[in-house]
Amino acid sequence: QVQLVESGGGSVQAGGSLRLSCAASGDTDRCNSMGWFRQAPGKEREGVAVINSGGSTLYADSVKGRFTISKDNAKNTLYLQMNSLKPEDTAMYYCAGDPTRVSGWLLLRVLLRSPSRFDYWGQGTQVTVSS
Repeated sequence: QVQLVESGGGSVQAGGSLRLSCAASGDTDRCNSMGWFRQAPGKEREGVAVINSGGSTLYADSVKGRFTISKDNAKNTLYLQMNSLKPEDTAMYYCAGDPTRVSGWLLLRVLLRSPSRFDYWGQGTQVTVSS
């Protein structure tokens, strides 16, 4: 089993920055692919960014150039650096992991668009951006 615990959420003004962290424990070898997803009230969960075991990344168009996903394998921690935050970024942010090894842009896009493919989820951390 894998446990994922997010932290780092909070309230910021538009233009501000936050860094989310996701600490993995347990059978962390089962998290070859990882991602950040978000869900705003009344909306479906959407992919923000994904990263594969080799470090390749893919971002949603809405966050490209503002957010950066990264991981520290020694610390079993996934990060999401969020800069130039906008009110529309307000949502609950979730960390997710999956045993599937993927490579190439097409498969990364599949992961980004398909949260149901991920086996492991954290409890979420709230991000609120005020104008």
